[in-house]
Amino acid sequence: MTTSDTAADVPRAETPEAAPTWQARLRGFGYAGRSRVGTRERLVPPFPAPDGRIGALFGLSPHAAARLAHWAAWGGPLLVALLAGVLRFWELGSPHAVIFDETYYAKDAWSLFQYGYEGSWPDKANDRILATPQRIPLSPEGAYVVHPPVGKWTIGLGEWLFGLNPFGWRFMTAVLGTLSVLMLCRIGRRLFRSTALGCLAGLLMAVDGLHFVMSRAALLDLVLMFWVLAAFGCLLIDRDRTRAALARALPPDDPPHPLDPPSGPGPAAVRPDPETGARFGFGLRPWRLLAGLCLGLGCATKWNGLYILAAFGLLTVLWDMGARRTAGAPRPLAAMLRRDSLPAFASLVVVSLGTYVASWSGWFATSGGYFRDWADKAGAAGPWGWLPGPLRSLWHYEAEVYEFHVGLTSGHTYESNPWSWLVLGRPVSYFYESPKAGKDGCTAQGEDCAREVLALGTPLLWWAACFALLYVLYRWFFRRDWRAGAVLCGVAAGYLPWFMYQERTIFLFYAVVFVPFLCLAVTMMIGALAGPPGVGERRRTAGIVGAGVLVLLIVWNFVYFWPLYTGQPIPMGEWRQRMWFDTWI
Repeated sequence: MTTSDTAADVPRAETPEAAPTWQARLRGFGYAGRSRVGTRERLVPPFPAPDGRIGALFGLSPHAAARLAHWAAWGGPLLVALLAGVLRFWELGSPHAVIFDETYYAKDAWSLFQYGYEGSWPDKANDRILATPQRIPLSPEGAYVVHPPVGKWTIGLGEWLFGLNPFGWRFMTAVLGTLSVLMLCRIGRRLFRSTALGCLAGLLMAVDGLHFVMSRAALLDLVLMFWVLAAFGCLLIDRDRTRAALARALPPDDPPHPLDPPSGPGPAAVRPDPETGARFGFGLRPWRLLAGLCLGLGCATKWNGLYILAAFGLLTVLWDMGARRTAGAPRPLAAMLRRDSLPAFASLVVVSLGTYVASWSGWFATSGGYFRDWADKAGAAGPWGWLPGPLRSLWHYEAEVYEFHVGLTSGHTYESNPWSWLVLGRPVSYFYESPKAGKDGCTAQGEDCAREVLALGTPLLWWAACFALLYVLYRWFFRRDWRAGAVLCGVAAGYLPWFMYQERTIFLFYAVVFVPFLCLAVTMMIGALAGPPGVGERRRTAGIVGAGVLVLLIVWNFVYFWPLYTGQPIPMGEWRQRMWFDTWI
């Protein structure tokens, strides 16, 4: 198994005949010259050749084993995604109730498909919606809502397909949760140049309790997570493609260094060139434009996507600067600012802004939305009168929403400080009831049952992630590993901004946005634990056993908390056993 520790390293054959005399003499004492990685490989590390040994273990012919290894690049991620999908769609309509903030988003989503904007609902509307026969008491009077519409449009698509019921309003989050596992497998494969590690990252997210619960609830944060992860994947592809184009533009390397491997059938070696590194134009970058679209959809789901937009924008231009430095640019920062900064701004910020405004098309196209006619009434006078009325009305609406968000300090039973998130200090209970023995599925003898949906990350995975983040920080700071920096960027963008709002009412489930990056960090740590290519058999065996034990413990931990993730009735004693800390109650 290729590991994250050296997955991008290219082994170098040595040529003793061409080595300097002092090196040749020292070889007799066990000296091995330090291997060099060529400029092309530094720009775009190659994917390892498919390994047919797994197929050979099952008795396949060499040809069949090679085909199996080739198809594993997609077959493995699809199998992991299939597992994730089965878990997420299993009894998706249970509990048959409106859980936690579904009371807002499920109804707003239905209203968007009816009117194009969020209408008003009377008290006890949830009871009428869940009753038989169903009654939907929706009024066309515009309602004041505090989140942009994309997440609600997404939830409403499931309701349009299956009706205003728990399965319908949870359908699309389950779809996006499943697709995000597939995306993470492929992202991990591209990041670590290892199909096995990519599939491991996806498997870890498939069995994370917080991601699982959020995939089965009609809330906005899972939708935001999906678009953030999609944008990250697009930027990774853009990074590989632009660097490959830069490598093709560099002049051939001559003569070969004595420690370079013999040239094979692949692309010829290239050398850095100051002119090319500083002036090469990357041209149209469709994958970065697509990343801008995804980030715009994320911001149009929840506003904290703005911080991720800023972080990813910085990340992509730093990648460009690093590429130019590797290609030989004498002043890579200046070259990046001159050649790449404005295109990056247009691809990400301008595209995201346009996407955000377009997401309000239903509100623009109708006249009943909240504050829709503000510019024609209370806002008729003012210095911004030259702007179209609908845009001024939207700006006023957004200003009011901002004041609401920064001023939201009312206490809540399940609010938590972001300092406690990584250790799962205060999870959120979405649903709880205590059925009596012999009723409502409670089969316990002599005691009542507990039925709960608890938004709790798989504890062993999250606690392992605390150590993994330290390892990734080491890899980035001391080893200058760009992959570690990318993972840290994803975690920091989704996590650190919440420390600026510690007086605000915030919840642990907001952390689902950076769960994929936690899984990538744990995967990187497990890859290092398994050992880099070329280690001794004893080291390899011990590493794989240790990594396997950790993964199995995480899977077991997810299974152990399964009843709390799915709302299954369990005896009260078993429920108490799963309350490992008082703050979980």
